Amino acid sequence: MGLEIRNIKKQYRKKEVLTDVTFCVQEGSCVGIIGGNGSGKSTLLSILAGVQKADAGKFLWQGEDLLQKSALRTKIVGYVPQGTPLLEELTAKDNLSMWYEKKQLQKELEEGVLAMLGIPAFLHTPVYKMSGGMKKRLVIGCAVAHDPSMLLLDEPSAALDLVCKERIYNYIMEMKKCGNTVILATHDVEEIAFCDALYILKNGVVEPYHYDGNIHKLVGLL
Repeated sequence: MGLEIRNIKKQYRKKEVLTDVTFCVQEGSCVGIIGGNGSGKSTLLSILAGVQKADAGKFLWQGEDLLQKSALRTKIVGYVPQGTPLLEELTAKDNLSMWYEKKQLQKELEEGVLAMLGIPAFLHTPVYKMSGGMKKRLVIGCAVAHDPSMLLLDEPSAALDLVCKERIYNYIMEMKKCGNTVILATHDVEEIAFCDALYILKNGVVEPYHYDGNIHKLVGLL
């Protein structure tokens, strides 16, 4: 059974950002949402994550509307926004300690997701001294502390170097192998290429798109 995003609408004052966003996501897949700047990609993900409220619509998982059931949504959804909502004066370990129990944290640092993300290499570094890639990996590490079955990523590899991108891509692939689901908003051609399904968000609605490697064709549609 998959997920269904149905008739999501969002308006800011008189501007309709999302007019009728509807699509389905198969469990164990990675779905990419592509669109121009200001198309509403970040708004859509923040609604699905419960950060913003939709004016209308449903986010269905196993028949349950996650927009209405916040406790269930918190349990199964992890969210990585564009920004880095971390405590700048604290180290990576201190930030992680707010999300992980002590034994769980140690295990994940030794052989789990935090090890995969390369976080032990900067575990004792204060956030304000970190590179953008370190911060992004740390945000992902915090977001998946409760082992979510669904991960929402807003441009996860934007402006990151190749090493950081590889760490993040490896984690996404592991999520899929475990039967979990990833929805990401992206501009990155590499990310587009490994998505199982793509949707273009334009004029407040989404349309399915098959990417054949022709980036110029894709740009013309945005």
